Amino acid sequence: MNLDATFAALADPTRRAILARLALGETSVTDLAKPFAMTMPAVSRHLKVLERAGLIARSREAQWRPCRIEPRALKAVDEWLNDYRRFYDESFDRLDVYLKKLQAGKSDTKAPHAKDKRHGGKK
Repeated sequence: MNLDATFAALADPTRRAILARLALGETSVTDLAKPFAMTMPAVSRHLKVLERAGLIARSREAQWRPCRIEPRALKAVDEWLNDYRRFYDESFDRLDVYLKKLQAGKSDTKAPHAKDKRHGGKK
């Protein structure tokens, strides 16, 4: 799998919208083009980029040219991102532990200050 081609394909909002529509099920190129204010050749170019990246597959059934999403390509992206997800989760866990230590230390030091204000402050 070529992640560069996949991420390049996913960088465009029109292509992401096409993928979102295809996640609902197979549909024709004509139906995919309806929500976009662009020509059929422009939609076709977007589909070619998605197809080259392995994100969609197109076929031909008589006059109908259905497109469908290829989940394997998205699974590869998810697996790649999962390594980074683990890194961030572990980093946030360490940060959480650190913040709890800071808060515990802060609450220990708050008590004497509270006493000083009550007994030594202006009236």
